[in-house]
Amino acid sequence: MRMSVVDVGSNTVRLVVADLEDGVPLPVHTAKWKLRLSERVGQPYGEIPEDSVHHLVQAVSAAAETARRWGAAGPLAFATAVVRGAPNRLDVLRSVRTEIGVRLCTLPGEVEGELTFLGARRWMGWRAGPLALFDIGGGSFEVAFGRGRLPDFVASLPLGAGRLTRDFLYGQDPPPERAVKALRREVRHQLRDVAARIRWEGPRTTVVTSRTFQQLARLCGAAPGRQGPFVERRLARAELRVGLDRLAALAASERALLPGVSAPRAAQSLAGAVVGHTVMKLAGIKTVTVCPWGIREGVLLRYIEDGGSWWTEMTRRSDDAEAAGAVALRIAPVLKPTHVGG
Repeated sequence: MRMSVVDVGSNTVRLVVADLEDGVPLPVHTAKWKLRLSERVGQPYGEIPEDSVHHLVQAVSAAAETARRWGAAGPLAFATAVVRGAPNRLDVLRSVRTEIGVRLCTLPGEVEGELTFLGARRWMGWRAGPLALFDIGGGSFEVAFGRGRLPDFVASLPLGAGRLTRDFLYGQDPPPERAVKALRREVRHQLRDVAARIRWEGPRTTVVTSRTFQQLARLCGAAPGRQGPFVERRLARAELRVGLDRLAALAASERALLPGVSAPRAAQSLAGAVVGHTVMKLAGIKTVTVCPWGIREGVLLRYIEDGGSWWTEMTRRSDDAEAAGAVALRIAPVLKPTHVGG
């Protein structure tokens, strides 16, 4: 069976088409469409502008059409923090559904962490033992730990690289030392409790996922992506500290010239490095393994292992939240949340 998954993130819409053979999602085609929604939103919990909603619908439509051309069922389509936290989230979801017939759902941050953990567990295997996971996106940062197939503990924090860049470093290029210090203080504060939990659990293996971590690992000497997913890639805390200081001293245009740092992510690479180094330090972890599988593979694996009823339940919950939100909008003004769970 051939399936597809579409991930609407803070920067891009990504498509993976995979053959589900023997319980393993084997990719046959991938594609992405750059949207940079987080830049257009402009603030945490910001409303997604009408033209950006239009571009999002077009991108998801193109992804669905590409999946059909490759003979894939689906797509299993979901959106992460930038849509989940938007005041006009319900309008975005309805636009995608009514205009192109794709049921886009939002996943809670903790569910994102759970699915990403599953992808990492299946890639690393049981020999990895008790496993800790760090995954940094544009809007949120997920931490998970578990001894089995799914995590025993998951936390989703508002520490995405794009969000932090906007909140602490915007318009400062390169940023002054005081701005970086303020960023580090906030990250330490937010990570204190979850890092203590990871330290207490004492994982045998710690993995990181996401493009941000992949690029930081490359900056610190890991093999380039062209060598394929089966090359082992590690990221040492001491090397990341050196890389962090290097990034902090440069403007975004200069960072983009460094190994592994792409131009679209150059501005937020420093915030990503601060989060990565801080969580490793607070959790007492010296080295992490870079895992090529993440949330998209986790969605496909959960579909393989638990059947289509699992995804139906996920979309039902999203629909229920949408319906509840519509009722709330009719009876009360919209209030911005003071805390994000994902």
